[in-house]
Formats: sequence, structure tokens, C-alpha cells
Amino acid sequence: MYRHLVRAFFSWYISRIISSDFKGFSFNEIAFDEGKAVLLLANHFSWWDGFLMFQLNKRFFKKTFHVMVTEDNYRKVWFLKYLGAFPVRKNSKSVIQSLEYAGKLLNEENNLVLIFPQGKLYSSHVADVVFEKGLINLVNSSGKQFQYVFAASFVDYFENRKPSVNCYLKTWEGAEFTSLQLIKSAYNKHYETSRQLQDRIIV
Repeated sequence: MYRHLVRAFFSWYISRIISSDFKGFSFNEIAFDEGKAVLLLANHFSWWDGFLMFQLNKRFFKKTFHVMVTEDNYRKVWFLKYLGAFPVRKNSKSVIQSLEYAGKLLNEENNLVLIFPQGKLYSSHVADVVFEKGLINLVNSSGKQFQYVFAASFVDYFENRKPSVNCYLKTWEGAEFTSLQLIKSAYNKHYETSRQLQDRIIV
């Protein structure tokens, strides 16, 4: 009961602060299989990213949200665990356990697992999104019955005092023996296409 109340409160709170601090948060609706779990891969450029993807799931995918966060953030921000966060300690043996746990989550069709493959914050203007090696361990720890969704988000102010966020979504069909390089290449193609679309916005 307590867990449900805390989750409900912070779900409401996240919606409120996003609507308060941003002019808008938009995304393109895509066709996806509601009968499969979602591995959501997103670029990581701000403190807001996890909350924005939480909001995306709430508004569109409507699955049980999970996100891998650093152990430091997990300890500092006490309510993250109620929003589906689970910790990973880099450069330790426990990182394998966290990746295996994430992979097992993808065996349940009602789950969405958010991963920031860059592993740390980068500018939203980078030309190429780097991928840390651990992602393939996560994939191989699952039954590989999930679906990939790529999210590329960009922020601009234009004529407004507050910024607007545009999130570009795309599904991707991974082969049974998909490699990290294939996933990275496919994601970066989507990222570059999305960046070009964002660059063409004229107000």
C-alpha cells in the first residue's frame, strides 16, 4: 500500500514538474506489440531524461517502468526505487548481476526497461551516441522475445522562455544473434535522422 501511494504521488509530481518546467513534451506515436516487453534505448543528456522517459511510458506505452541507475543516484534519490529504478555499481562484479536482472525483466510482457547506453551524460549535440559494452550482456540474459524501441530526444527554446522537448521514437527488429555493434549502428542511424528532423524545425 505504501509503495503504491509513493509511486502514485511521484508519478503525479513528475507530470507536474514537466508541465511546469517545459513548454511542451512531444513524441511521435509508433506501432508496437503490446504483447511484448520493451527495451527502450535513449540518449542521455540531462538530469531530466529518466523522468521524461517515465512520462513517455505513462502516456504512451503504459507498461511497468524499470530503469537502471547508478548506485550513487539510487542512494541519494530515495524515491527512485518506487518508480522502478534498480542500481548498478560500475567496475564491480555486481554489474553483471544488474544486467542479468534487467534481462530477466524483459521476459515479462508488461515490462518496459529503460537503458541509457552511453552510461553517463553527454551533450545532446553529439554526432554519435556511444554504447557501453554491458548492453549485450543484458540482451543475452533475456529470452530475446522483447522488442527494441529507440528514443532520441532534443531540447530547443526557439521563441519561448521555457524549452520544448521532442522525442523521436522508432522500433527496431533485432536478429536472434544481434551484436552490440549492430544495435549501436541501428540506433545511431535513427539518432542522426532524428537530429536532422530537429534541425529542420523553423518557428
